[in-house]
Amino acid sequence: MIEQPNPLSLRWQCALLGLNRAALYYRPVEVNDYKLELIALIDRRYLHTPFYASRRMPAWRQTQGHSINRKRVQRLV
Repeated sequence: MIEQPNPLSLRWQCALLGLNRAALYYRPVEVNDYKLELIALIDRRYLHTPFYASRRMPAWRQTQGHSINRKRVQRLV
């Protein structure tokens, strides 16, 4: 698809294919076990108390021994 040793620059190759150049350099982030555990705990708690939004969920998580802020809860859910 996109080749490095090519007479066309990467910019032109991406333009011809309709790709964003950032897609060339993107490397997906691995999801570790701790993050999966947090997601599962937040999901279970949300099923039990759906009125807990991202603002109340961190307070509950801190009582469980996990330090997590509101923005991380929003990212994980």
